[in-house]
Amino acid sequence: MDLNLKVWRQKDAKSRGSFKTYEVKNISEDASFLEMLDILNEELVMKGEMPINFENDCREGICGTCSLYVNGRPHGPDTGITICQVHMRKFKGMKTIVIEPWRSRAFPVLTDLIVDRSSFDRLIQAGGYVSARTGGVPDANAIPIAKNKADEAMDAAACIGCGACVASCKNASAMLFVSAKVSQLALLPQGQIEAKRRVQKMVQQMDKEGFGNCTNTGACEAECPKEIKLVNIARLNREFIGAKLGAQVMSL
Repeated sequence: MDLNLKVWRQKDAKSRGSFKTYEVKNISEDASFLEMLDILNEELVMKGEMPINFENDCREGICGTCSLYVNGRPHGPDTGITICQVHMRKFKGMKTIVIEPWRSRAFPVLTDLIVDRSSFDRLIQAGGYVSARTGGVPDANAIPIAKNKADEAMDAAACIGCGACVASCKNASAMLFVSAKVSQLALLPQGQIEAKRRVQKMVQQMDKEGFGNCTNTGACEAECPKEIKLVNIARLNREFIGAKLGAQVMSL
C-alpha cells in the first residue's frame, strides 16, 4: 500500500501545531496501524528528521494509551477496538489518512499526537476507590452478589480510560468514563461506603477539569473501544440526584 499521511505535528504544548504530509510506500495490508507509524518514524530518523511522537504500550487493546483520531474517528475506522489493533487492510482503497490527537480543553496537546490525560487520573483520585477492608484474598463467593449485578459491574470495569468518549463527543464530555467508574463500584456492596461522596466528588471534579455536558447523542458509546453502554450515564445521574437529595434531607 502507498499512502499519504497528513499528521499533526506540534513541537510542545506552547507551540502552534500544523499538519504535515508524509508519503509511505509498500506498507503491508497485514501491518498494524502503529507498525505503519513505526516504519515511517524509522524513515524520518534515517533522514535526520524528528520522529512523530505518539503514545502506545501494550498494543493489545488493553492499556488505552494509543489514543489517535484517524480520518475523523477516535481509534480509526473499526468499532469495538483500539487503534493499535487496527490493521492497514482497513484502509484499503484510501489514498490519504489524516492523523491527529484528541481535541479537548481537558486534554491539552503535549507534543504531536500525545495529549495530557492526567485529568482522568484526578477524576479517579476524587472518588474512584473503596475503603472496605479486604484483608487477604477473599473467596470469590464470600460476598453474595447477584450475577446480573456482577456482570454489569464487570462490563463497566472494562473501561480502559483511553478518552475516546471525550474525543467523539461534540461537547467533550467525560460522562461515559465517569459513569463507568461510578457504576462498577455502585453496583457492588464494597462500593457503598463512599457511594454518595464518590459520585458528588467525581462530578464536581469533572466540571472543574473543563469537560463539557452530556447531551445524549450516543457518539461516546458508538466509538468506545470497550463498548461501554449509555445506561451507565443514566445510573450516574440517578446516583448523583439521590446523593444530592439525601444531603438536603440530612441538612434539614
